[in-house]
Amino acid sequence: MAPTIAKPLLSDLVAQTGQVPLSHVRPVEDRPDLASVDNESGAGIPLIDLRKLDGPERRTVVEAIGRACESDGFFMREWRVCVQVTNHGIPAGVVEGMLHVAREFFHLPEAERLKCYSDDPKKAIRLSTSFNVRTEKVSNWRDFLRLHCYPLQSFVDQWPSNPPSFRQVVGTYATEARALALRLLEAISESLGLERSHMVTAMGRQAQHMAVNYYPPCPQPELTYGLPGHKDPNAITLLLQDGVSGLQVQRNGRWVAVNPVPDALVINIGDQLQALSNDRYKSVLHRVIVNSESERISVPTFYCPSPDAVIAPADALVDDGHPLAYRPFTYQEYYDEFWNMGLQSASCLDRFRPG
Repeated sequence: MAPTIAKPLLSDLVAQTGQVPLSHVRPVEDRPDLASVDNESGAGIPLIDLRKLDGPERRTVVEAIGRACESDGFFMREWRVCVQVTNHGIPAGVVEGMLHVAREFFHLPEAERLKCYSDDPKKAIRLSTSFNVRTEKVSNWRDFLRLHCYPLQSFVDQWPSNPPSFRQVVGTYATEARALALRLLEAISESLGLERSHMVTAMGRQAQHMAVNYYPPCPQPELTYGLPGHKDPNAITLLLQDGVSGLQVQRNGRWVAVNPVPDALVINIGDQLQALSNDRYKSVLHRVIVNSESERISVPTFYCPSPDAVIAPADALVDDGHPLAYRPFTYQEYYDEFWNMGLQSASCLDRFRPG
């Protein structure tokens, strides 16, 4: 028996109506205004080649990552040039397998997918729709499968067993993504003048989540969002996209399309790194729009502190010119605030300002 659900999945809604339901229609003042998006400047998002990160030119790459975190909060990491170099990059076959099995899952009959459905955010593995169907007033044009994936052995047996290759393919990708996240966190630590291990240590036992996002074609994309403007609550996000555009970031007050680059991951820092860097590095406002022609798959990997990790910057990052930007807080405290607030506001970091 299929579970009782608060809202049907998008595939069911589209089949029923052929148009955007009122539950997904944004108020006029809160629509994407697609005509004003800068679709050409996405090339300005830094593209950083990590091939030399482990060699004598490491400092040059670390400095480039630091500049990207300071000015953009977003950068892209090209793996094509290093896929054949040991311990560099996520192999192309692993990436292709991840996208393929994600599409396979969302093409399963709805009754099969609904075996994973839950609107309880405390569940480690769940299929749901929009963002938080329990609290939001307007839904987003997104179905997603949320997976906890670190430590992998604690969760993989709870993942979907259909498609048959799902656990093996996604487990391999999750392991590769974690290794890359740790290397990037080390580089970010160094770019701030800290010990290489600082950020990884500051995150405690750490956690890793993945969202396998499915955005079906939308009959009226100008009326809704895949996800409205928000900043990520975690430390660092590694985003795998298929070839369909949808991601946009805000730069200088304008929305800029981050069009997919072949063989690239998009990396962005989240609110925890903004706090750990004492506001030197900024998490960036981004959103997802949808289109009427093509479905879109994206797979963000969220690398997080453990719930009990106390988020506070290193003493070296606090001085007269850089007073403490946020009071110390646990990641669980922050995440509870974020989830309760939902995507009604871009970020909830301001709630942790001292005084």
